[in-house]
Amino acid sequence: MKSVKHFPQPLTIARLREMYLNNELTPEEVVVEIIHRVKQDEDMNIWITPPAMERIQPYLDRLASLDRKSLPLWGIPFAIKDNIDLAGVPTTAACPQYAYIPEKSATVVERLIAAGAIPLGKTNLDQFATGLVGTRSPYGETKNALKEELISGGSSSGSAVAVARGHAAFALGTDTAGSGRVPAALNRLVGFKPSRGAWPTAGVVPACASLDCVTVFAHNLQDALEVDRIVRGEDETDPWSRYFPNVSPKSPSKICLPKQPLSFFGPFREGYRNAWMKTMKRLERLRLPIEYIDYDLFSEAASLLYEGPWVAERWADLGDFVKANTEDVFSVTEKVLSSGASPDHTAASAFQAMHRIQSIKHKVKKLLKDAVLVLPTCGGTWTREQVRLDPIRTNNEMGKYTNHCNLLDLSAIAIPAEDAEANVPFGMTMFSLAEQEGLIFGLASQFLGEILTENFQPQKNTTFVAVCGLHMRGFPLENEMHQFGGKFVCEATTAPNYRLYKLPTDPAKPGLIKTNHNGASIQLEIWEMPLASFGAFTASIPEPLSIGTVELINGNKVPGFLCEAYIANQAEDITAFGGWRSYCLKELNS
Repeated sequence: MKSVKHFPQPLTIARLREMYLNNELTPEEVVVEIIHRVKQDEDMNIWITPPAMERIQPYLDRLASLDRKSLPLWGIPFAIKDNIDLAGVPTTAACPQYAYIPEKSATVVERLIAAGAIPLGKTNLDQFATGLVGTRSPYGETKNALKEELISGGSSSGSAVAVARGHAAFALGTDTAGSGRVPAALNRLVGFKPSRGAWPTAGVVPACASLDCVTVFAHNLQDALEVDRIVRGEDETDPWSRYFPNVSPKSPSKICLPKQPLSFFGPFREGYRNAWMKTMKRLERLRLPIEYIDYDLFSEAASLLYEGPWVAERWADLGDFVKANTEDVFSVTEKVLSSGASPDHTAASAFQAMHRIQSIKHKVKKLLKDAVLVLPTCGGTWTREQVRLDPIRTNNEMGKYTNHCNLLDLSAIAIPAEDAEANVPFGMTMFSLAEQEGLIFGLASQFLGEILTENFQPQKNTTFVAVCGLHMRGFPLENEMHQFGGKFVCEATTAPNYRLYKLPTDPAKPGLIKTNHNGASIQLEIWEMPLASFGAFTASIPEPLSIGTVELINGNKVPGFLCEAYIANQAEDITAFGGWRSYCLKELNS
């Protein structure tokens, strides 16, 4: 087996496909390495049914008869939340007494396997998908991928941490109140929650069947979009399935932000508040119109999820089991579920709540037409000890900015933003109307600087150019980009295998050098330039700079500025600043 150093970091669909096609790596080697990583992380309580070679081998053997070039997920390993069926493997919903062995996989799992993906096993979750903290499981509290004393988020805790720790290229979760978004935020991942019914829920243990969604955790937008293309589509066996067209990323007409001050909580509340302020400033730099809207509508909808009759829907599905097996259900889970049996939840109250939600949906549809609402994914986080001491309040706080989503029939994508502090990620969520999912992908790609295949294709007779120094916006040579017909496309980030140097030139300029050791991701910009002038532009670049191939964080490759390696011995390494713009700001403020 190849050394671990040959494995891509992080595991992504695009990078694994490239290595498979170039015969640099085999799916068998990937699975062996994953099993090794899972054993190393055993005390993190990520898996309920962990990857085992004897169970995975049939899926590996099957790959030999499949065309690796035509199947988009050939050999790609993925994890499955243990409330989603995988044929022949127990589904527990984190309750051993509830367990059953399905003969058939959930529809979404079947579609992924048909596309060549390898199901690894089943991941831990808050019992019966009731919780946003990741601590409500008899299989142990799932530890945060970055800071183990903190919560991982729930209920899809194991799925998120499996991806973050390199156990899978992507993972399936579910989302009723925020379970596909909160764990993404707390583990620095992308979490996509499609519109209700866009992905079938056949083969999923219901939490609240009318609201449940299957979701995906990934390292980048492109992987999330790739999974969406494969699993999206109606299922004639699923009464909750609905038709939605394929996602086509595009820019929204405006960004909506709450006009009311937001509240933050937990031991890192000030870091979260500062990260949100920085996030809003980054959104302003996208140069899209921003409208400040009344957030009270969304807050009211959020309160109805657990204070209204929808909790009775959970009880309708699970009440008989809970009553018969009280001693086998987590006490806090039993308390939440049994609240659905309250006599306050009458038929009249259910209709009153439904009518109120319909009224709010009507207003929201007008507010968010062609627009994207942006909120913190969560207003803070907790230590696992804090959650143990106060399980209800801490959990409720985690859903403050997520609970409204499915009730209002919105789609959502959670993405990383500024960290609250070292190894404490802060995430934001973008919401759109169900029929306008492309807007959240379009805005997220602009915010993250990730060029999506569906979104940013060069026009005919043009090429992308990655620039990382004086040719960026606001720097002295920006005018050259315009003189050669260049147009700014978006901010972007390299793959994590580059070093950035301040060259000994006058004026000072940066040099980007690719490396096999101690690399990092560097911020840059993507421009689009006519091919007719690209040759002359390239010829004008002085040594030691040149135009080569720059790899982006999502695996895409574009022409861009690179530097010859010999100059590194004469230059100052400024990689730690993450980009030339950040370095210059530091110099300006020092």
